[in-house]
Amino acid sequence: MFDIYTIIFLALAIFIFLRLRSVLGQRTGRERPPYDPYSARDARAQSGDKVVSLPTRNAETAPKPLETVEPSERWKGIAEEGTPVAAGLDAIVAKDPSFDGKQFVMGARAAYEMIVNAFATGDRKTLKGLLSKDVYEGFEAAIRDRETKGETVENRFVSLDNADIIGAELRGGMAHVTVRFVSQLITATRDKSGNVVDGSPDKVTDVTDVWTFARDVTSRDPNWKLVATEAGQ
Repeated sequence: MFDIYTIIFLALAIFIFLRLRSVLGQRTGRERPPYDPYSARDARAQSGDKVVSLPTRNAETAPKPLETVEPSERWKGIAEEGTPVAAGLDAIVAKDPSFDGKQFVMGARAAYEMIVNAFATGDRKTLKGLLSKDVYEGFEAAIRDRETKGETVENRFVSLDNADIIGAELRGGMAHVTVRFVSQLITATRDKSGNVVDGSPDKVTDVTDVWTFARDVTSRDPNWKLVATEAGQ
């Protein structure tokens, strides 16, 4: 028999799964991300890559058309009116009226945790669905090197304090949105004997990452993919 707490947690798990699916789409980086497999590859993410979207196209949840929203309210809590970020977001929503800044940030936060955790556990399937080809190759090479050495990674999020859009632009049909993440993580890498060779299983580390997501707004594919990473300040 299931007790009431089991039922509550099962319902919560189903809700979280459905929420991530609706935000990220159905197909399913000085301070660095907890691991740094892609620093040499970051600049190689090209705008011509065919890549992903975090909010889905849904007629029921689509935001108001651009012309019906007051400019001063359009990006409230997301970007200041008159800034390059706001202008970039305006350009994106002009091409894709379903784009919603707040939902995008929610999806970006979820994607950030999923990607960091998937890298730590070597979950290639999850990474392949969320990363552009170049970024995936960097992550996969690091995972493969780790496996060859017999190393394992322990990773735990303490908090994800901020996720702020700091850049947005439309290049042809490609929308690019850059987000600065500020988080606290506990991370440690152990060798095959179980000895800690990097990080600490007892120390909280402050991490700042700047990641860029991109999507072809002319495509019916609603997904965004991570196309570039860099250390944040």
